[in-house]
Amino acid sequence: MIPKLHYISQGNSPKEHLENIQNACTSGIELVQLYIHMTSEKKFLKLANEVRDITSHFQTRLIINGNYKVAKTVKADGVHLEQTDVCPTIVRKHLHTWQIIGGTTHTIQECDSLIVKEVDYIGLAPFKEIASTEASALGLHGFSEITQTLNTETPILGYGGIIAEDVSGILKTGISGVMISEDITRDFNRIKTYHDLLNASSTSEQRYDFK
Repeated sequence: MIPKLHYISQGNSPKEHLENIQNACTSGIELVQLYIHMTSEKKFLKLANEVRDITSHFQTRLIINGNYKVAKTVKADGVHLEQTDVCPTIVRKHLHTWQIIGGTTHTIQECDSLIVKEVDYIGLAPFKEIASTEASALGLHGFSEITQTLNTETPILGYGGIIAEDVSGILKTGISGVMISEDITRDFNRIKTYHDLLNASSTSEQRYDFK
């Protein structure tokens, strides 16, 4: 089961990431993705262990962005792979059998590729133009076109500049849920708003039969 709301961590330092993750967990988030680029794997591992302590205390699920070795070591719930990361098929061989894999996509073809590689969920972006990617904004039309063409049971979560006011329209496109960073970091009370919009309680998560 994949929660419909993911918080992608933000911060200008490891300390800020920890503080923001703590706030998100306190405010009821069900899944956190640790998203930070660190040159030292040793420092990354230390941070991931600290995050794992926080998420375990709150019984919040943890996804590690990019580094599947760290995800396995800290026993995170899974890993989210960017397009420049190791192929999901290879990563699957190294993870614990219960760990999940998600991946970033921008097009129908990229979604198809990840579905063939049997990822557990897809992150489709960007919804709006964002500085961190050169990919064109998909918007409601793009989201709808991709979900209708794919017609897949693999959960697809939209992200990239999404705010709470966008959610109702996004859900009508067939998208399963959303991955949010900045809008939640600005106000962690908005987690409840997202939960209400997504009906994302633990009893109404996107159900998926993991293989």
